[in-house]
Amino acid sequence: MHRVGFGYDVHQMAPDRPLWLGGICVAPSNGLLGHSDADVLIHALCDALLGAANMRDIGYHFPDTKGNEYENIDSKILLLKTMTMIREAGYELSNADITVAAQAPKLSPFIPQMCLTLASVMGVDTDRISVKATTTEQLGFVGRKEGMAAYAVVLIEKDEESKPKRER
Repeated sequence: MHRVGFGYDVHQMAPDRPLWLGGICVAPSNGLLGHSDADVLIHALCDALLGAANMRDIGYHFPDTKGNEYENIDSKILLLKTMTMIREAGYELSNADITVAAQAPKLSPFIPQMCLTLASVMGVDTDRISVKATTTEQLGFVGRKEGMAAYAVVLIEKDEESKPKRER
């Protein structure tokens, strides 16, 4: 059985924080504001994975209302926990396609390292991970450099032997 999930996340810019995207530090400043490290790319990916497995969303599993449990947490930890949850439910990632919308900085040079990092954390081959970057042609909050957004689509599959058999 195959299932598709879609994730979206957005974070406001925060000049006094490092910029984490795809599990790597892209810049030492001009980062994103958030309870965790604010890795907008990983957050969208987690939401897509959880949605595909019908497991609600990242805020449900890793709420910012739990005091400091998730405060400044490395989002790679959240991704690893998400992968554990979907695997325990019998699913495996087929592929992920992620797009980050950011006016600056230019992200193209960082994409290969992001793919390697994500694949390593998720325990999959890099050819299952696609990361792309785009601008919004200076339109909207992204174009005004007030924040960044990320979109993720995933395909997961469940081992046919692990799913319950239907009676005829």
